[in-house]
Order: sequence, then C-alpha cells, then structure tokens
Amino acid sequence: MTKLSFTAVRAKQSPEHEVLTFAATASDILKFAQIERVSRDAQGDLFGFQRPQIAGHIREIQDYLAKPDSILPNAVVVAFTDRVEVEDLGSGVVKITIDMTGGAPGLVVDGQQRLSALTATQREDFQVFVAAMVCRDEAELRRQFVLINNTRPLPKSLIYELLPTVKGLPNRMEVRSTAAALTARLNYSDISSLKGMIRQHTNPAGTIVDTSVQRVLMASLSDGIMRDLVQENTGERKCMVLASEFFRAVAHVFKDDWIAHKPTTSRLVHSAGIQAMGYVMETLASLDGARTWTDFATGLRCLEGKTAWTKGSWNFGEGDVRPWNGVQNVNRDILTLTHYLTSIVRADIKRRAGALADSDQGALLETADS
Repeated sequence: MTKLSFTAVRAKQSPEHEVLTFAATASDILKFAQIERVSRDAQGDLFGFQRPQIAGHIREIQDYLAKPDSILPNAVVVAFTDRVEVEDLGSGVVKITIDMTGGAPGLVVDGQQRLSALTATQREDFQVFVAAMVCRDEAELRRQFVLINNTRPLPKSLIYELLPTVKGLPNRMEVRSTAAALTARLNYSDISSLKGMIRQHTNPAGTIVDTSVQRVLMASLSDGIMRDLVQENTGERKCMVLASEFFRAVAHVFKDDWIAHKPTTSRLVHSAGIQAMGYVMETLASLDGARTWTDFATGLRCLEGKTAWTKGSWNFGEGDVRPWNGVQNVNRDILTLTHYLTSIVRADIKRRAGALADSDQGALLETADS
C-alpha cells in the first residue's frame, strides 16, 4: 500500500498552512511519519530535530496504556512538506491522502514518546489523534517546530541547538540563534580549541555546558567586542576564532585546572567560571587589544596564583572567603567572580600600559641625550 487516506477536520488558522486533525493507529502513523532524531554528520552539520528517547517516560506511558480503560487525548503532531493531497468535502471536513512512495513523507514534531510507548504496547486497534501541518518547505517546518516547542517543557539546549537552522525567528531569539551557531562552530570546527568539549544534545560526552558558552557569546554579541565584529565579512568565523583563541590561552595558562577536568572538579570549566572568564575575554579584547592566544595569555598571567579553580579558597574581599567549590552557577556568584577576576586584569592592563609609557619616555630621553 503506497497511499493512505483519512477523513479529517480542517481548522482555519494560518492562510499559509493546512492544519488538519484525524484519528490513526500507531502502526499507520509510522507508515507515513518518521521520528528524525537530532544528530550531526561527519562535517558537524545538523540534521533531524527530535530529542533522544526518554526510556523512563516511555515506560510510564506504556504501563498506563496497558490498562484496558486507558485514554490518550493529546494529539501526535506530524508535519508534511509534500506528497499530501487535501480534498475539501465541505463543512470543514476534508479527505487527506498521503503518498508513501519512496518512504514516509511526514516528520513527528511532537508526541514521539507517546507514539513509541503505544507502538511497544502492540495495541493495534488503539487510535490517537493526529494533528497534521502541511508546510511549504523544510525551513518552515523547522521554524514551526521551534516556535511550538519553545513554550513547552522540551530541553532548552535542544531548542537552542536547532535555532541556527531556522529563519524568520522573533527578534528576541536572533542573538541566541547566532550564539548557538557560534557554539556549534566552536564544538565542531577543526581549528577550535574547544572542539568536542561542549556538551550538547549532539555531543553528550562534552564537559562544558553549552548554555554557559552561549551566554558568553550572547553578552559579547549584544554589548561587547563581537557586536561589531559579527557584522564584518566572515564575521561569524572571526567571532568563533576570537573565542577559540581566548580559551586556547586559558587552557595554556591554567592547564592544570583545565585539562581532563569536569565542572565538579574544576570551577574553570564550570558554568560560573566559563561565564566569568567570558567577561575577562571582553576586558582583554576591548582594553588590551588582545586577538591571538598569545595576546590573551599575556593578559591572563596576572591571575596566576590568585585563583582557586580546583583547590584552596577564594578571597573576594570584605570577609567573603569561600572554598574553591563554593562558587555556584547563580547570578550573584557569577557577578562576584566576574568582578574579582576583571578587577585584577584591569589593574594589570593599567600597570603594563604605565610601564610601556615609562619605557617609551625613557627611550625618547635617551635619544635626546645622544
């Protein structure tokens, strides 16, 4: 059977999309729709968009559906871009015909866990509602997926990782989208010092939380060095290289606190440390003109012996002394750590600038005397 037909109800919503609802069994749904899980290919390009299955959640639904009086009123949302015909039968009723030649044309946008659980129960006569969207292309399909799930309890990190593949987003999400794209570049580019180190849905083995890197980049894109840099030719690449060079310097200067560590063993790779060091990057880039890892390393030397990334205590002044792991990923602690680090760096920049001025003045006097 290469085609399936269903009687559906059409809702009047967006003039650019068909929105239909009909009933179908799990086995029929899997004939015309597939669950495409988010992943990346060998080049680091993103494909798919569904999160991994949650085994515990599926088992809970499966146990419930095994009961003879169980119901499942929530619809499985499926999106199509082609191979769907809609025939108007009048009074809001339509006939939808799905052509499965060449494989399932639909993608499950929401309800993958319910569908997986229902399939496992093997209740062949159990129907669920299907809410079908017919989109004009895959880009629109991805856009609808992000906008639909942004207000639902889907992992934010998955939504953020998908943002760069979506066009026509609200303004409030554009900076986040750029930051997410840069984060992916940092995680998958062969020239990045952070390659493979950022934990994402497509790289669960990473140690640095992706949202902490995104916050660093968002702050820079909004009010920092990257705000103008990203507008230049190949601007996103330049922003990625700048961040990569900075963290290359961090790994060089604080190698004992960076290499082979995870957030529980080092506050340097912890979300609080990453975000605070992001402001150190901004300080060195804007006030010291740092662009290469050697520039950044020079600016970071002043912090040696004054940090407690993996042992010892932080002395933030005014009686605020904490053990090395007493800094948490909360705004108050991040601000405290940021102020502590940037104050030291600013003072060192001022000291070095003064020393350079004295050196230049001495050279001038020497020249005058000769």
